[in-house]
Amino acid sequence: MTAIARIEMYRVAVPLPTTHYPAWIPGLPQTENRFDLIRVITDDGVEGFSAAPRMSKERAGLGSVLGPALLGEDPTDIDLIQLRLRELAGVGLRHWWIEPAFWDIKGKLAGKTVCELLGGTPRRVRLYASTGELKVPEARIEEAEARYADGFRTIKLRVHDLDERKDIAQVVKTANAVGAKMKIAVDANQAWQVGAISSVPRWDLSRAKRFADACADVGVAWVEEPLPVDDYAALTALTAYSRVPISGGELHTGGLPELRMMIEGKCYDVFQPDAVFAGGIAQSIEVATLCKQHGLIYKPHTWGTEFGFAVNLQLMAASGFADEELEYPYAPPAWTIESPNSVLVEPSTRATANSTSRASLVWVSRSTGGHCAAGASEPS
Repeated sequence: MTAIARIEMYRVAVPLPTTHYPAWIPGLPQTENRFDLIRVITDDGVEGFSAAPRMSKERAGLGSVLGPALLGEDPTDIDLIQLRLRELAGVGLRHWWIEPAFWDIKGKLAGKTVCELLGGTPRRVRLYASTGELKVPEARIEEAEARYADGFRTIKLRVHDLDERKDIAQVVKTANAVGAKMKIAVDANQAWQVGAISSVPRWDLSRAKRFADACADVGVAWVEEPLPVDDYAALTALTAYSRVPISGGELHTGGLPELRMMIEGKCYDVFQPDAVFAGGIAQSIEVATLCKQHGLIYKPHTWGTEFGFAVNLQLMAASGFADEELEYPYAPPAWTIESPNSVLVEPSTRATANSTSRASLVWVSRSTGGHCAAGASEPS
């Protein structure tokens, strides 16, 4: 039996070409992409990788906990890996981001992509351009035109103003300018409200309804995270009320049990769990299956690292929802095709032409010299 022989943890900081101002954390300029990287090595030398965004050193000491929990175990026993991570959740942060490293190993041993391990077939997946910063309407329209020229046919805007009239104005003006040729989605980033650094808007059901009405009037494709992550009753009420689809799910770290409850309760029309945060690959594919059974849409979140993008790309290709568009973080000049990829020998995707992506097998990591079979994508 192949066994886990070594676990290595790295704190990575990749400088960005210019400062990025993330809409979801007002007042915190970002000059580098920070993430934790794990490398799992088997006794016969097979390596598995995964990564997750970090703020600072919040996972310091995690390696000393993972060692007793995982060393010597079978890395391909995903049920056991899930069990160990659930056990660790009782004494600290939830660490679903680690689980894809074991799928990486399992795929290499089987000579298959993760998509194939999940029963899918590698295929092209369309991408949508996901913006990252707040902009005034004129700058947002210019950005949308640039993404259209790049080949994208859908763009997701960010709204996060204390004055809801400014949020609505941005959406309406952008839709009037480019809505005839591009689908427009909007992310309110209300699920995770970070007000410790600067004042943030805190939406309630009434504001979310007014915003949804304005979006429906101009044909917005979906409204994302318009309410706090755990306000289940309000989310259900908004989804039932809204004429535009309501989406969310990336930060539901309770994983499958929480998301199953939300699916059955119709909290969202579109579920967007990110496997790095919301249960790993094993639970995320179950979420996709439940969405299909309940007539809902599965469309995962991917902002963070290129490892996370690769993981969710594999899930999208295998999910039965591959005709939907997958999120592609793109906010130049700070967040470009190259900027999150400097730990990789090759960027995972070229967001040009038809903005499509084909799931393939191997990623090569410059930081460690290993291979990541969690997934990659090719130019369209």
